[in-house]
Amino acid sequence: MPTTINVKHGNENLVSQSGLLPVGALLKSINFAQRFKNLPDVHCVDPNISHGEILSSMLGLICVGKPDYIAIEIFRQDPFFFTQSLGISNCPSQSTLRERIDLIGESANELIKEASVEMIRGKAPAISPVQTSVGNYIPLDLDVSPFDNSKTKKEGVSRTYKGCDGYAPMFGYLGTEGYLINVELREGSQHCQKNTPEFIQEILKLTRQITQEPLLIRLDSGNDSQDNFEVIKTCEGVDVLVKRNLRKESLDGWLILAQNTESVRLIRCGHKSVWVGQTTVDPKGRALPRPIVFKVTERYEEKGEPLLFPTIEVETYWVTIAGLSPQEVINLYHDHGTSEQFHSEIKSDLGLERFPSCRFSSNSLILHLALLAYNILRIIGQISLEEQDENNLPINRRKKVSRRRLRTVMQDLMYMAGRLIYSGRRWSISFGKINPFAQLAENVLYRLRCSPG
Repeated sequence: MPTTINVKHGNENLVSQSGLLPVGALLKSINFAQRFKNLPDVHCVDPNISHGEILSSMLGLICVGKPDYIAIEIFRQDPFFFTQSLGISNCPSQSTLRERIDLIGESANELIKEASVEMIRGKAPAISPVQTSVGNYIPLDLDVSPFDNSKTKKEGVSRTYKGCDGYAPMFGYLGTEGYLINVELREGSQHCQKNTPEFIQEILKLTRQITQEPLLIRLDSGNDSQDNFEVIKTCEGVDVLVKRNLRKESLDGWLILAQNTESVRLIRCGHKSVWVGQTTVDPKGRALPRPIVFKVTERYEEKGEPLLFPTIEVETYWVTIAGLSPQEVINLYHDHGTSEQFHSEIKSDLGLERFPSCRFSSNSLILHLALLAYNILRIIGQISLEEQDENNLPINRRKKVSRRRLRTVMQDLMYMAGRLIYSGRRWSISFGKINPFAQLAENVLYRLRCSPG
């Protein structure tokens, strides 16, 4: 017969977000709260809680997947662990948090990005490149991802290209791990190319504070603009790979060009033919400013049914790296699709798709705090991969991976239950003997506290 487990209420000091300890260790390494003592154009009369404490509190909420103002009330019932973990003295109320976020607005955005860059430079494990036949490049993936905020009257919410009402922020990720370097909150109806040259300039400036390795910027067809090339060509050690916007180019013309171009790799299957190659002229025979890599597919069947007229699919790419094979260029761009997973981690894992404020400037600040929270969890996850002992982990965590998803970090390390103990005039936390991630959490925290940064 199964044993009945009863409920008892004790007096132990228990916490359910022990993962805030490594979060606080990372914030301490960059003196986060002290960076916001003097914010320009932010005037708060006799504040009992500093700007740094407000931003640290909101950051702590985002790290545990609760980016709503009301979630702070959970920690105000017993704020000791929350405040001590984050290195602050006070825990604000819901109303104080909302009012101060509105007051600070976008004035802290640049300081947050600078703090994030310093943290990545000092604490993140090595940033992994993509390997090519002509050398290694650190990928820098830039992309826009709509945030669905339908049925709200928030400032800046408008129709996005995905057909929903919301925002269309732009993101820039570095390395195959996907460290978030730059963000920009945009109105939903804003075209993805608007302000992109300025965004590229800023992200290159931030990236060069982290690494001097060769960079490969990857952009989709929405950013196929000469303005972007003008910015990138002035930067040393920076190449670009862009999927072209075909605009009004003839698909039949590309098929004819592919069939008549020399050195084209032809792949024939039962239901389609694929031409992969490179050209220096367009389908009308006009010279191009730089070579184009193309992939033309002529499909004869659709879902097993023969087509009366074959369909044509065309993919074309600009690339500034010389010596790459056409197939290698296509593979490099397809790898750019990994950034869609990074968007998903921000939207679903951090729970930030629907912003908590009605003000555009406040939501922009929260997005920048999410940038820092995202990188904090990414660093914790990557360090945990280096510190883990596979023999002591559950079988579903022994698989070799190169990147740990934020949700996994939050479930395994952030939401760990622990018991606070005060003995010998010292505080400590006990995880219990049945926690399979206890030793891993201790190793990560020790490394973050002791490693130079």
